[in-house]
Amino acid sequence: MSKKQLIECVPNFSEGRDMTIIKQITDEIESVEGVKLLDVDPGMATNRTVVTFVGEPEPVIEAAYLAIKKASQIIDMSKHSGEHPRMGATDVCPLIPIANISMDEVVKYAHKLAKRAGQHLGIPFYMYEAAATKKDRKNLATIRAGEYEGLPEKLKDSNWKPDYGPAQFNPRAGATVIGARDFLIAYNVNLNTTSVRRANSVAFDIREKGRLKRKGNPITGTVLKDKKGEPLRTKGSCKGVKAIGWYIEEYGIAQISMNITNINVTPLHKAFEATTKSAQKRGLRVTGSELVGLVPLKVMLDAGKYFLKKQRRSIGVSEDELIKIAIKSLGLDELGSFDPYKKIIEYQLESPQSAHLLNMNLREFANETASESPAPGGGSISAYVGSLGVSLAGMVANLSSHKRGWDDRWEEFSEWADQAQHLKDTLLKLVDEDTNAFNGIMDAFRLPKGTAEEKTKRSQAIQDATRNAIEVPFRIMEVSMKSLKVIKAMAEIGNPNSVTDAGVGVLCVRAAVHGAFLNVKINTSGLKDKKYINEVLKKGKQLLKDVDKQEKEILKIVNSKI
Repeated sequence: MSKKQLIECVPNFSEGRDMTIIKQITDEIESVEGVKLLDVDPGMATNRTVVTFVGEPEPVIEAAYLAIKKASQIIDMSKHSGEHPRMGATDVCPLIPIANISMDEVVKYAHKLAKRAGQHLGIPFYMYEAAATKKDRKNLATIRAGEYEGLPEKLKDSNWKPDYGPAQFNPRAGATVIGARDFLIAYNVNLNTTSVRRANSVAFDIREKGRLKRKGNPITGTVLKDKKGEPLRTKGSCKGVKAIGWYIEEYGIAQISMNITNINVTPLHKAFEATTKSAQKRGLRVTGSELVGLVPLKVMLDAGKYFLKKQRRSIGVSEDELIKIAIKSLGLDELGSFDPYKKIIEYQLESPQSAHLLNMNLREFANETASESPAPGGGSISAYVGSLGVSLAGMVANLSSHKRGWDDRWEEFSEWADQAQHLKDTLLKLVDEDTNAFNGIMDAFRLPKGTAEEKTKRSQAIQDATRNAIEVPFRIMEVSMKSLKVIKAMAEIGNPNSVTDAGVGVLCVRAAVHGAFLNVKINTSGLKDKKYINEVLKKGKQLLKDVDKQEKEILKIVNSKI
């Protein structure tokens, strides 16, 4: 089965105060089947709203077209004012590859959207970033120079002929920039000042472009130039970061407003730290920050780990705890509440049904298991027992990392705890996956079988679902086996006061491996591929021998220390 191609669209509309206008635009987006609206982030001072939606390419292109069309009808740029640079009712509309699609493919969809909109909406369209038609149009700031007010003259210049649409000024809609780019984080850092000049000084320190080199006075001195007459610059500290300083009347503070265009080169927490360092050097203080739009989960987890390491604390904590540390360390809740389930893109895309069991409390899970429903069954319970086993190993690692007198070994135990967390999270996901695999078989058996074609499709669906119902518990076995390395290490070198926890952990893992194999065996009876069955059963039996052997070795270590 082919995986879905997913792209994200993040149009910026030049309206952030009248939510009835924004609602009309987002209604157009949500009218398209197959598109999910993830976030609507209005700004009063900027008079701008950032909208985020995701889906397969064709529905996303349709939704974007309808949104641009509606914005051109209900937003009047001749009356617009706001702190953010802008040139159109739909100011910018980037498309971003999210899953199973290349940038080259996204570029083609960007041009498809712009061509259609240019033909039908009477608006000039420019292409930027990966979709740019000219080298000097890659940068959004270059295209937007002069903003809306400069458009009448700009459109008279043949060098600024639009890529699509008429080279005529549209007083109501302005012009729109469409493009394809990598994931970008729009991020603002709050300062304890109202001075835009001071904020800009910090922005120039951190942005990749840096600041102009001057002779004499760093502000009013003559700009130095190279042999070609180009201005010389002192590069900023953060690659892939664009930044300016501005004053936000709504909050009564100045901010550093930045776009982080490459989160692999400059992660969020690095940009924050660089801003903090520059601000302190200039007698300012960073008081917090805010994210505009959504952010990938990895960005928050990496930030949480970074700040824990700064504290010389174990990074082997839960995903929830890492996110909490990131929020507090970055001050993301200073100007308003920060809800991870609304701001993290993976959480927005998560279907409630995909983690039905995992979202239950202990009593609910036990009650559901004990009910007359055949699922969750032994496979899900095996996965959960395995997760508890490796969680105990993680606990020992964290206790060891924080043990008084073991300060020089905190990083060693932190790494073990991090491994345990990863294995625990994988096994927890398999709790629901096993139940979903069982339900998949039931769904396949319910398919119609009235015609020969229906019978063939039904038979194949049953075989595919059965194979998946074998692979999931086998995966539970494999992941559980990997946790034995952590458990054994904690029995050998961990806090001796918690050695019995490592012992209980290995007992849980053995139960998980044996329990999951029972599910593997019972599901092989419904599969026709005998070669595959023989291979799986052979590997499974070997895993049983291995887990029994390692259980004895680990319990021997545990008992020797009691």
